[in-house]
Amino acid sequence: MATERTTDKRHLRSALTRQKLLVAAKQVFLEEGFQKATISQMIVAAKIGYGTAYVHFQGKEDLLSVLMENVMEQFYEIAAISFVPATRDEAVHTIRKQTLAFLKMAEAERHMMQVFEQAIGISSVISDKWKGIREKFIGRISSDIAYSQSHGLARTDLNHLLIARGWFYTNEMYLWEIVRDEHQSSVEEIAVNITDLYTAGLYL
Repeated sequence: MATERTTDKRHLRSALTRQKLLVAAKQVFLEEGFQKATISQMIVAAKIGYGTAYVHFQGKEDLLSVLMENVMEQFYEIAAISFVPATRDEAVHTIRKQTLAFLKMAEAERHMMQVFEQAIGISSVISDKWKGIREKFIGRISSDIAYSQSHGLARTDLNHLLIARGWFYTNEMYLWEIVRDEHQSSVEEIAVNITDLYTAGLYL
């Protein structure tokens, strides 16, 4: 029992150290940007030893990968909302709601997303990470389209994988415009317009 308690304490300490480093890394990335940020700054901010830090993360790319996963999981929760529409109108309503929530999340997470965009352009590790995230979203969208096609709500002459990719790329383009604060219409107007265009071409 004593050994188990010691092991539990060690695991708890390890988890707390990892979390401290992630919190510190987020702070440094937001202050310095990806390019200027260093793992040394993060270790100092977390007030932990260098050796301890490298037990958990190999470097700043590794830290940013985890932070990216954490942020994008919020986006994926929106994409993963149960999609079992019985009618075309129900499908359009759900997609419009998802699209608005997705773009609103980009607005809410703008500062961290700016760090991610910078890193995607510099680091092959982060670029590959983003490609993996993109494919996860496309897979989910493809499943939703296939469901609609199999239930007589959407056109079956269209390839659900191709349409899913095109739909995600549309959302991704506006996501980065919102992150850069370059969008010329409100997030609400963007969501309504792109959803209506997408569903008009796909749904019966």
